[in-house]
Amino acid sequence: MNAPERITPIAEAARVYTVRASSWGSLFDCSYAWEGTHLLGLRKPSGLRAQLGTAVHASTAVFDKARITGEQVSIDDAAGVFVKTLQEPERDVDYSQDDLSLRDAERIGLSLHTRYCAEMSPRFRFSAVESTLQPMDIDCGVSIIVRLTGSMDRARIALTDAGEVIPDIKTGARVISDGVAQVKGRSAQVGTYQLMRERETGRPTAGGQVIALQTTKAAEVRASHVFDAKRVMTGTDDKPGLIEIAAGMFRSGLFPPNPQSVLCSPRYCARWATCHFHE
Repeated sequence: MNAPERITPIAEAARVYTVRASSWGSLFDCSYAWEGTHLLGLRKPSGLRAQLGTAVHASTAVFDKARITGEQVSIDDAAGVFVKTLQEPERDVDYSQDDLSLRDAERIGLSLHTRYCAEMSPRFRFSAVESTLQPMDIDCGVSIIVRLTGSMDRARIALTDAGEVIPDIKTGARVISDGVAQVKGRSAQVGTYQLMRERETGRPTAGGQVIALQTTKAAEVRASHVFDAKRVMTGTDDKPGLIEIAAGMFRSGLFPPNPQSVLCSPRYCARWATCHFHE
């Protein structure tokens, strides 16, 4: 069965493929797994390290929102949101997935939360936190529409002398290397945010940025340089962007597998049990 048959058209002749900003990396890592998750609705529980990231995002967002509104929320007050989110997840969590105890996750997360609020947040002039962006439809021809979606639940909008910058908070064990926040592989998500924000405001953004919070015992916090992420999505006059390449995939209805993906494992892939490509 071709993938387009699974998509509900918005017009008689058009097929719409919805791609969340955060899923572009997985689309090109293993398209077969991406199809399973995002078109067929297959799901896997997240690990404790992912839940740790979710909790840190929740608590730092509370702190940053208070900075914008002028509400009196201390670092310790916002830390209570971290603890509650970590201990009371709203989604299924596989606690055996990561080599991390709940106690260690809480200690690391509280350290990251404190360092972010005390050291990183004051460096930025935020105008919005967790903005909801309107979907952006891109007509890719041959009755294919790629719909960009995503709320910036882990990103902010910061005001700079050059214009609006979109800093995206990333958590993980390898988001910082040699003391530097890693931007490799981040352009697709941040670039999607740039495109959607520019469509909403009618103004160009000054770029994207990564704020890296390392979920290891070191609990390092770093901010990357500002970079133009959207060109990865749109391409150039002589080189296609990810949107154009994805449209070709959607037109064919074929989603290539990648048995050499680092995520090709029953631990991460919801389609593993029915996939014969990893054998």
